[in-house]
Amino acid sequence: MKARFSDIVTERLVLRRLLARDAEPLVRYRSDPEVARFQSWEPRLVVEIRRFIDGQTARDPHIPGSWYQIGIALRETDKLVGDIGLHVPAHEPRQLEFGITVAPEYQSRGIASEALLALLGYVFDAAAEHRIFASVDPLDHRSIALMRRLGMRQEAHFLKSLWFKGDWADEIVFGMLAREWRARQPAGRPAR
Repeated sequence: MKARFSDIVTERLVLRRLLARDAEPLVRYRSDPEVARFQSWEPRLVVEIRRFIDGQTARDPHIPGSWYQIGIALRETDKLVGDIGLHVPAHEPRQLEFGITVAPEYQSRGIASEALLALLGYVFDAAAEHRIFASVDPLDHRSIALMRRLGMRQEAHFLKSLWFKGDWADEIVFGMLAREWRARQPAGRPAR
């Protein structure tokens, strides 16, 4: 039985369920062309996002075959500054795929690293998953650098394998196993 998702608090952030008040900021940063460039989910209308958030209210992120969005909020103000999508593959529910989006004005501040390190702790410790992975466009150099900073391994580089925004795109897959996560935790200190 997976641990039910509850807020994850870090030094500067809270990873939490999306709230109705998050709809406007989410649409604003996801509509930015530089942000949307590598995103497959591009919500355009606040009303659309409010319906989406309402539909997730009673759900849990561990449902095979589904995506679940977690908000990244500033701890001091609860202001939404990004989101993380989690996907449990239907064919293998002991794995999780993720994607992350951070509002442009909060990029290059370590927000993504802090949020994802907290998420990795949740995924491997509380939820006891076997593997986590992410698919990254080879042109998205900042996301590639982020995956490497997190200690994720490049597992594959698929050529023209993904139909994306009207054209075939390459994708790089990064992954991490639970045992790799545990090996990175300092001796004598419990994992997050």
